[in-house]
Amino acid sequence: MLTSFSTLVFFGCLTGITTVLFGFGGGFVTVPVVYGVLSVTARPGTGADAMHVAVATSAAVMAVNAAAAALAQWRQGRLRRAYVWPLAAYITVGAAAGSFAATAVGGTALRLLFAAYLLVTITDSLLRKGFLSVAHQPRPQPLGRGTTTLGGMGIGLVAAALGVGGSVMTVPLLRRRGLPMAEATAMANPLSVPVAVAGTLVYALAPIAHSAPTGTHLGYVDLTAGAALLLGSLPTIAVARRVTGRVPDRVHSAAYVLLLLVVLIVMVAVGV
Repeated sequence: MLTSFSTLVFFGCLTGITTVLFGFGGGFVTVPVVYGVLSVTARPGTGADAMHVAVATSAAVMAVNAAAAALAQWRQGRLRRAYVWPLAAYITVGAAAGSFAATAVGGTALRLLFAAYLLVTITDSLLRKGFLSVAHQPRPQPLGRGTTTLGGMGIGLVAAALGVGGSVMTVPLLRRRGLPMAEATAMANPLSVPVAVAGTLVYALAPIAHSAPTGTHLGYVDLTAGAALLLGSLPTIAVARRVTGRVPDRVHSAAYVLLLLVVLIVMVAVGV
């Protein structure tokens, strides 16, 4: 038990770094980590819902991490209101629907969807122009009405269902509007907050299945795992925000895709 807690604290530190540098809020780290820990430590017959618990716990951790990082980014003047609102409102609507949908999907299907989502995102970032490098634009392109409404609801739907916060859709979206990587990832944090809050509320109030892993839970949210992750992430966010903006744009975008690839490999390996 102590080893598992220490493992979660360690990966919580990594979550803090990815929250600030990539706008992930923690989902792409916490989902496979919590899923792996629960799968290893669960007693026979109690691990069938490990993926649901991992997604729910990820959402709760993201709610705190993304809010803390968004506050830090705002203080540093990296947030642009036009790209945050009203997109965040439509993301919230989609997130509520996505969270309800995820509770009705089997754990294996949810894990496969998570992996497929990663694969599509990585392929799109590598093959389609406009992500790995963008030309400097004094005035980035604004978001269209369709992108803000339908796109926002789609982002919330997918992000909440998979517990990933939406950054993997919002960062490429803003990147292709001409924003530098540091600003695109900064904007991902406030846009992840509504996804995380909506997801947390739905999962916390959902009746937990009898096959879910045992422990201290609020609905599907594993409170012990969440506390361990936050114990590592919050201090790291305070430190990591000081280096944001110092990473070269090309390196920053390439590292973003590389990290997604690592998470995909880990998620596949854990599920084998």
